[in-house]
Amino acid sequence: MIGHLLDGKQFASNLRGKVAGHVAELTRTHGITPGLAVVLVGEDPASQVYVRSKGKQTLEVGMASFEHKLDAGTSEAALLALIDRLNADPAVHGILVQLPLPSHLDSDLVINRISPAKDVDGFHISNVGLLGTGQKAMVPCTPLGCLMLLRDHHGSLSGLHAVVVGRSNIVGKPMAQLLLGDSCTITIAHSRTNNLPEICRQADILVAAVGRPEMIPGDWIKPGATVIDVGINRVERDGKTKLVGDVEFGSAAAVAGAITPVPGGVGPMTIACLLANTLTATCRAHGLPEPEGLTA
Repeated sequence: MIGHLLDGKQFASNLRGKVAGHVAELTRTHGITPGLAVVLVGEDPASQVYVRSKGKQTLEVGMASFEHKLDAGTSEAALLALIDRLNADPAVHGILVQLPLPSHLDSDLVINRISPAKDVDGFHISNVGLLGTGQKAMVPCTPLGCLMLLRDHHGSLSGLHAVVVGRSNIVGKPMAQLLLGDSCTITIAHSRTNNLPEICRQADILVAAVGRPEMIPGDWIKPGATVIDVGINRVERDGKTKLVGDVEFGSAAAVAGAITPVPGGVGPMTIACLLANTLTATCRAHGLPEPEGLTA
């Protein structure tokens, strides 16, 4: 028997619908149109696809989309100057610099140049600190999407033991902070953790964000646990490229109480939460009430 599938694609569609409704109300009532600026440096194919998708979905929910595509050789000074202009532009409420950046650019310096109030990726050190101390922050999009799926499935997460496999600044660490904020008991593990299978088997909620294809098999999973698979890995099988997660889906789905598929699970939530963060940033910038259910 396969566990309940957590349909991120449908959830993300519903979330975009809610965002579109709030954007329409903002525009109608206050004459405000949220604006999202995306900066792409270079011609990384995966980044180009992602940026196109972001731009399309931004326009679909009624927001203004500002795309800035720069040559791979763009200097750090030129990129920082662009960010300064976007920080000062009242039509721009959210700024996202697409990662990875070319090797000659300092990603930390660039991300921390973005105004924390417009940092809709939630990567600025100020937002990291605010999240870590339980204060109002811009929350990274992928962990926020995972939290929304978990809240929707469980209702209250209080008292549940959550194991996060992965310690990245983008997913693992903020995911643990968000779950702690919802009163889970947290274990942060990673690829070098001793007795990792035993630790995973203790989890009521298992979040896999380690970036290794199908690293976690079904016999590492506690029967009835909820599995959130953040991994998106491309593997070659039978001469074809296939997307797989960090969890071995077939064996895991037979044990888990609920599980996200790959693709169609966490992935679609990321852009939907980016739009939600842009709406939240817009409301905060204008001193307006934030819509409920769109942030942590």
